[in-house]
Amino acid sequence: MKISARNQFTGIVKAIDEGAVNAEILIELADGLVIASVITLGAVRSLGIEVGKPATAIIKASNVMVGVE
Repeated sequence: MKISARNQFTGIVKAIDEGAVNAEILIELADGLVIASVITLGAVRSLGIEVGKPATAIIKASNVMVGVE
């Protein structure tokens, strides 16, 4: 897969929490970090996303906010 986004993180799908329209996908990276993404159920089905299979989180954002207390 070739894309222009530079922030790509490949890991293993650890969980899929399906709702009525969307699903939260948890991808565990090699270092144990877990990335969560919310996508449509249609996308889950068309991409064949399943627990235990590899997946790549592709992050494309104009900014990231950080807060501390």
